[in-house]
Amino acid sequence: MGWLSKFFKGSANRVTRGHFNGNFHGGYSAQHTKSYGTPDSDNEDIDHAIALSLSEEDQAKGKAIDTTDDHLEEDEVFARALQESLNDEPPLGQNVPVEDVKSDSTPATSLQPSSGLRVCAECKTPIGLGRFLSSLDSVWHPQCFRCLGCDRSISEYEFAVHEDHPYHRSCYKELFHPKCDVCKNFIQTNKNGLIEYRAHPFWMQKYCPSHDNDGTPRCCSCERMEPNDSKYVTLDDGRKLCLECLTTSIMDTNECQPLYIDIQEFYEGLNMKVEQQIPLLLVERQGLNEAMEAEKMGHHLPETRGLCLSEEQVVRTILKRPIIGPGNKIIDMITGPCKLVRRCEVTAILVIYALPRLLTGSILAHEMMHAYLRLKGYRILSPEVEEGICQVLAHLWLESEITSGSSSNIATTSEAAAAAAAEAAAAVAAAAATSSTSLTSKKGAKTDFEKKLGEFFKHQVETDPSTVYGDGFRAGIRAVERYGLRSTLDHIKLTGSFPC
Repeated sequence: MGWLSKFFKGSANRVTRGHFNGNFHGGYSAQHTKSYGTPDSDNEDIDHAIALSLSEEDQAKGKAIDTTDDHLEEDEVFARALQESLNDEPPLGQNVPVEDVKSDSTPATSLQPSSGLRVCAECKTPIGLGRFLSSLDSVWHPQCFRCLGCDRSISEYEFAVHEDHPYHRSCYKELFHPKCDVCKNFIQTNKNGLIEYRAHPFWMQKYCPSHDNDGTPRCCSCERMEPNDSKYVTLDDGRKLCLECLTTSIMDTNECQPLYIDIQEFYEGLNMKVEQQIPLLLVERQGLNEAMEAEKMGHHLPETRGLCLSEEQVVRTILKRPIIGPGNKIIDMITGPCKLVRRCEVTAILVIYALPRLLTGSILAHEMMHAYLRLKGYRILSPEVEEGICQVLAHLWLESEITSGSSSNIATTSEAAAAAAAEAAAAVAAAAATSSTSLTSKKGAKTDFEKKLGEFFKHQVETDPSTVYGDGFRAGIRAVERYGLRSTLDHIKLTGSFPC
């Protein structure tokens, strides 16, 4: 499963100050440039030059005012300055949108009444004599040019703009600069000055690219990275399990038996009953790998999670649910040998332990289909066809579980698939009615996370890039959607391929 890579630029807007026509007016102009991730310190030389210029001009103005004693001459100067201010337009800054944030709003425009008086874009009152700011294609009282984030006036040399609203650079960074979901820090810029991060294609968990190579663990179930403020459970075989997935995890063979009954009844609801009693064992990763070697069979997934065995052998199974000890580590794992005897074409189904109920169930549904094909006399099939139809059954079971756990049905892509899902949901409902109280509590209303987790497991099946499992599933589900599950299975039995 590929991870997404994101690149962003940021925004900084430079403000310069001046005086209007040598009178009491002051002006600001803003030019917007991309400068995300640059140091926050202002350009001291420019600030110093601006401050010095303002001081000199203020002094000059003060002297000119002090020497004007005649009221008539003062009125003439005032009238002449006012007329000049009406004839001249303020310098308008160029509004360049922030490149890393999409904006649907229209750029702000300069508010110029027909009388020609300058009107503040915020308070809508004339600016008159005094300092003003020209920015974002409008003019403002300096105290009215405020940050939308903190509602304080912006007096810094640089500021940021988002959707035509000004922000302090610090406020903009806090609100819009992406943070890493793992280390909780602001994601750094790369050597080109761009913000680069990774994102999980389903959970959209954002993280720094460095976490791909620094040993940050992922949950063996949902694939999310372990955040610094959370501690995943460490299993005895080195796998990591997040606390959300742990809540519904199945830890030993006895605990898995009610789920196994659910899967059997799911198949029976689809008119695919398996009469033979096939042992189900939960095992550690090492036991699963040893069983796979003894079976002398290849496996096409990067990590094996389940097996359908047909040979006699001794397998170590988990007898008692382990507990979580200090440091969130699994302790007190009790295992024991189990001798498999060949009474039919299938000797046992093995599933790796400590996976959430929905993932364990989908693996069981997959391996049960392998058993069904062998017990019903299907010919030796190509890996794409056999694994593909097994993934179809796993997908249908997940769909039925998600549907039964929500108030509204989830629509499938075709009438045939919808009918199969409805049959599966009915089978699950029947199992819930006959199961024990403890099982009913596990099969009750699912939490939002468990529903999301089920959607993730479906997403994994649907988007699997492999030829055997991914392409095989997509060919199988198309056949089921077009011809129905029973007709598809009959065609496979006759021809060894999916119907076109």
